[in-house]
Amino acid sequence: MTQRRWLTAPNAVTIVRLACLPVFLWLLFARDDRVSAAWLLAFLGATDWVDGWLARRLDQRSDVGEVLDPAVDRILFIVGVGAIIVDGAVPRWFGIVVIAREAIIAVVLLAATAAGMKRFSVSRWGKNYTFALMWAFPLLLLGAGADRGSEFVRHAGWAIGVTGVIVSYVTAAAYGPIIVANVRLGRAERRERLSPTG
Repeated sequence: MTQRRWLTAPNAVTIVRLACLPVFLWLLFARDDRVSAAWLLAFLGATDWVDGWLARRLDQRSDVGEVLDPAVDRILFIVGVGAIIVDGAVPRWFGIVVIAREAIIAVVLLAATAAGMKRFSVSRWGKNYTFALMWAFPLLLLGAGADRGSEFVRHAGWAIGVTGVIVSYVTAAAYGPIIVANVRLGRAERRERLSPTG
């Protein structure tokens, strides 16, 4: 059962992941340490599943967690990608394509929520593309150097990144009917609650 509390182990993991974001920015820009920054970002992407697993394992699902987890994932993703664009490790156009998708979905979801949309879970494909891109950008960051093996790492990053972008836009298109249906469902439930006979 979803619990109305915020102090849970999964939420603590989510907050720790968010707290690592300034460390990533410090490594990338203050220390000019692309390798450490890339590994930290990859770690943050790889641990995306931990909070959800803990919530199910410990039966600590919460209303706060259902909002906090995807919000933190999006913040980590957008700031991480934006920082790598500023660093120059990826072409600006590629980063813009990725961030534009996230910005559009965020605005649409915000408008739909204001219109009464009933909240729904992120699809499995949505999680897959996020996971792919959270690995692709660290690889592209690692591959931007002149070290031995950088070219192979860079090609791997592009292969995963392009695939992830395609999946992300297909997933965004698939969200359209789901959002419309949940707006209608949310409004219907609200009318039922407000109905004198409801």
